Amino acid sequence: MNIRCALVDDEPLALSLLESYVNKTSFLQLAGKYTSAVQAMEELPKHPVDLLFLDIQMPELNGLEFSKMVDTHTRIVFTTAFGQYALDGYRVNALDYLLKPISYVEFLEAANKAVQWFELVQKKPEERESIFVKSDYKLVQVELRKITYIQGLKDYIKIYTEDNSKPILSLMGLKSIENLLPPSHFIRVHRSYIVQKDKIRVIDHGRIVFGKSHVPISDSYKRIVQNFVDEMS
Repeated sequence: MNIRCALVDDEPLALSLLESYVNKTSFLQLAGKYTSAVQAMEELPKHPVDLLFLDIQMPELNGLEFSKMVDTHTRIVFTTAFGQYALDGYRVNALDYLLKPISYVEFLEAANKAVQWFELVQKKPEERESIFVKSDYKLVQVELRKITYIQGLKDYIKIYTEDNSKPILSLMGLKSIENLLPPSHFIRVHRSYIVQKDKIRVIDHGRIVFGKSHVPISDSYKRIVQNFVDEMS
């Protein structure tokens, strides 16, 4: 996969360093480099890119402000010397967040994450083996086979996996993640819960039992769950 990318940084040395990193990364194609967000704002609509390495602290228009104007197809990796901006990066769906000085290893990790992102979004739900969710200021990849169940909590979800005692907390709706999941592997059992079919072992008194945890089956989903049980019998 070849990814068209652009660089935005008002520091010439930082811009030159990122350009050198792009040039030695075979799957990246440099489509533009800009010394300000204002310049990028004028040029990027004419030369759209898949991935944008974007500095935050810039005059006139900072990276956070500009990121909200970028085409929704474009993924953003923030590059900055100011760690306090991490939370703001999370709110605008940054793919990754690199703290200066940036090593090539860190740069390559972010670039590879972009490859994984674009490969995943191009796949149909049935073909996906993992998904990206917003968590802990970044987009985190979650392997579908490890998900036990997902709980919806208003604007948030909790993703429970078999290899982690703590759930992954993500700022997204249950319906949004349901659209990403292959229906052949996941089943909605309650307006607030989605369960992986292969993980269902015990159903007791209208609840699916996962060790010490219990997922309720609501009346409106009982027939769907029963149909699943009948198919497995």
